[in-house]
Amino acid sequence: MLPGRSHHPILIVDDDEATRDAMAALLERNGFTVRCAADGIDALGQLRAGLQPCLILLDMFMPRKDGWEFRAEQVADPQLSGIPTIAYSADDSIEDRATALGLPFFKKPAVLDRVVNIVKRYC
Repeated sequence: MLPGRSHHPILIVDDDEATRDAMAALLERNGFTVRCAADGIDALGQLRAGLQPCLILLDMFMPRKDGWEFRAEQVADPQLSGIPTIAYSADDSIEDRATALGLPFFKKPAVLDRVVNIVKRYC
């Protein structure tokens, strides 16, 4: 971990393994610790088991429990509601909906430097 980086990991929630792996590798190369979840159910399980990320990067379209369902449970849980969360999707038409829920948004595939800069603001 580089000096000045949070000791808390970033949680990437995405059903696409290639996207998860690429984002994790990018962030780890930039000195961040990363944990991954394949969907909202997996993410909530990790969080309720004690994971305390400095930031959640949340894909909005996933099977089992998508980003919208995850976010609804996150904000309803006082232990999880304060964790900064950023939404992303290949569908940029959801940006207004995500923003209305208090979620900053970026479109994937994302410009890699932009992802790193976003994460640096939170971690």
